[in-house]
Amino acid sequence: MSISNNFQLIKSQIPEPVELVAVSKFHPVEKIKEVYDCGQRVFGENKVQELLSKVNELPSDIKWHLIGHLQTNKVKFIVPFIDTIQSVDSEKLLLEIDKEAAKINKKVNVLLQVKIAEEDTKYGLEVQEAKEIFSNYLENKYPNITITGLMGMATFTDNKNQVKSEFLILKSLFDELSKFKNLEKLSMGMSDDFKIAIECGANSVRIGSAIFGVRNY
Repeated sequence: MSISNNFQLIKSQIPEPVELVAVSKFHPVEKIKEVYDCGQRVFGENKVQELLSKVNELPSDIKWHLIGHLQTNKVKFIVPFIDTIQSVDSEKLLLEIDKEAAKINKKVNVLLQVKIAEEDTKYGLEVQEAKEIFSNYLENKYPNITITGLMGMATFTDNKNQVKSEFLILKSLFDELSKFKNLEKLSMGMSDDFKIAIECGANSVRIGSAIFGVRNY
């Protein structure tokens, strides 16, 4: 199937209120443009260097999401144009984003990445850390940040019950924090598990290989 056909098939499986972030990492601008021409406007990239190489070659109305691990020394390069940083996995990183955003008088949308998977390779805040950061946020400790929601990745496993239980941990935290200040986005679910994620309450999913095919590393 063509990329455009893949995209339409995925779109048909995602309920209308759920945001689709098309994960374009490792794919050339030509493929991204093909999905853009189908009407998609939200794209996700993992690496700052790759994102920077693409942003000026593609239409300016694309909403770019940084979904991969972000080093503090790379923050300054993306703050001017990024729509959302989904992968905030430490307060140190959050403070750096806040500092760089203040320099250009901008508020940056972020998601707190929470570690829900059993795998050691996954980044993310512990649940208690996320609660503490959110408490600081409510006290306006990060004036140039808007925490719009939470992001998480489930364990890479065929055990659907485990995946579901991990997603429900994040949904529970999302609901708990939303009692204090309404959160908009619960980003969880990728090509292999987005249907389970939506069942568990995700309203944003990150899909790459199911649209673009196998990545070219």
